[in-house]
Amino acid sequence: MTLTPYFIAWAVLAIAVLALALARYLVSFREDENIHLSEGEKSLISEQNTIFRKLDAIDRWGKSLTVLEAVTGLTLAVVYLCQRIP
Repeated sequence: MTLTPYFIAWAVLAIAVLALALARYLVSFREDENIHLSEGEKSLISEQNTIFRKLDAIDRWGKSLTVLEAVTGLTLAVVYLCQRIP
């Protein structure tokens, strides 16, 4: 049994996790760390909420895909080693 397609799928998953990490970095780069509470800063509050929602979504996907990648990688390693050991 050849494991090449599974390793390619695992590599694509790893690239997706790295892309999410880059996307999170780029979104958080625009993040304003000050808390805006006054009426005059309504536009800043809505922008801040939008960025927080984006970061939350990226974090949820990133955590899920990272766990999936780790489990898949460990499974592939075990299958590979089981094939090598007679």
